[in-house]
Amino acid sequence: MERMEEEIPNSEYRAYQHFISNSNWDTEGLLEDIALDCSNLFSEQKKKNKKPIGYIIDESGHLKKGKMSVGVARQYAGVSGKVDNCQVGVYASLVNDKYASIINERLFLPKSWTNDSQRCKKAGIPEEYQKYKTKPELALDMIKQDIERGVIFDWIGGDGLYGHSTELCQELDKINQFFVLDVHKDETVYTEKPSFSIPEKKSSKGRKPVKLKADKESIRLDKLVNKINEKDWQLEQIRDTTKGKLRLYVYKTRVWTWDINSEKLSERTLVITKTTEKKPKIKYSFSNGGLNDYNHQEYAYFVAQRYWVERTFDNAKNELGMSDYQTRKWKSWHHHHSLILLASFFIIKQQIDFQSEIPLLSFRDARILVILTIFGTNEDLKLGIKQMEKRHKKRKYDIDRNFKKQTENQKYLT
Repeated sequence: MERMEEEIPNSEYRAYQHFISNSNWDTEGLLEDIALDCSNLFSEQKKKNKKPIGYIIDESGHLKKGKMSVGVARQYAGVSGKVDNCQVGVYASLVNDKYASIINERLFLPKSWTNDSQRCKKAGIPEEYQKYKTKPELALDMIKQDIERGVIFDWIGGDGLYGHSTELCQELDKINQFFVLDVHKDETVYTEKPSFSIPEKKSSKGRKPVKLKADKESIRLDKLVNKINEKDWQLEQIRDTTKGKLRLYVYKTRVWTWDINSEKLSERTLVITKTTEKKPKIKYSFSNGGLNDYNHQEYAYFVAQRYWVERTFDNAKNELGMSDYQTRKWKSWHHHHSLILLASFFIIKQQIDFQSEIPLLSFRDARILVILTIFGTNEDLKLGIKQMEKRHKKRKYDIDRNFKKQTENQKYLT
């Protein structure tokens, strides 16, 4: 805000401060407009590229100092890869082809906050939001809200935190929402449908069994992957990258999972993808879609689309200052984030609108050109375009070289 006051004529710091911290403008109304505008834009894109639209859930941390910022606590922060003093937001994004945009958000409140009503009141947290909710519960709230808003998508995705949540998956089953959610390697499954019963007591000693036991053995996913026959993997081309075609080995099969809390058995399609390196990266995913509802390439595409959402977070933080705020209260946190989501969607829209004219237009390129158009002179804009064209020429050369190298390697292997 101080830099804006210095750069923009007739601007005033206190007005900016009031706008972010105290003004009663409608954050939810803005987020709804962003969600619907993005949904409409991506639906139009889908008509052209025939690519499905994903609704991807992910969380992101914002490192902070002190104890006063709303929701701040010692908790895991992906940005630093460790437990750190931070705020954590849960976000929903739409993704179509290589474009993604964040359309909804929730601030995660740890129990150290929800168990302290005075602390919540001081931070301006409305009473209805002071109840503790897990990240999957916040994700489900957003999914239901965006469905009610009229947001259109084809599948729901997310990382292992959400795929591991049987409560979230069962709720998505109930509301008939198709998902492909990552799970952790230590997840256990049954490769044959088990039956559960309470075993009979085998001797007069000890307690009578009360827990249900399966008649089949379960297996961890990282053990199961080692039992897969090489001929059962299918090599699929997923999408173009700057280093050539993204190619993944894909395996899918039917499995059953057991939730000990609800005592519910669920049938799932297990999708395993691995990269083509000598030491491959392996991903495991569960889906409530049928085994043959989608082929190997389609299931792998659903899994791989989380990549674009991760890039969207990078862009929002590095180019738009998503984590660069000094606000403490509930209202100002949501005001800041809704403005970041608005700016991010605007830049994404520029990329899409100019994709045929400038196919290599990056998020950063678009941001720079927008700034030069609004605040620069004609000479500044011409220079910016010239510099961009120079970067694109070099980038295009590298992309072509990588594709040629990959093609030659494939011919050699063949």
